[in-house]
Amino acid sequence: MTAVAPVAIRGDLIRLGQFLKVADAVDQGSDVKALLATGAVSVNGEVETRRGRQLHVGDLVTVGTTGYRIVEPGAEQDVRG
Repeated sequence: MTAVAPVAIRGDLIRLGQFLKVADAVDQGSDVKALLATGAVSVNGEVETRRGRQLHVGDLVTVGTTGYRIVEPGAEQDVRG
């Protein structure tokens, strides 16, 4: 993974299930549970299976080979991992 897509969130935190929808990593909210069960999602380098995991600005979520960095609104420029 060379480039990481920045994804802005409102507020101080977002739950992993919500984040995956905001980042367009899943088509529907109902897809989140199945995706997490595959072990293909990691947060800051550690495999994560909990939809309710709290994420904060600066966290790196990886789905397969695609990375997403959580940023504050207005900081959506390309982020390097």
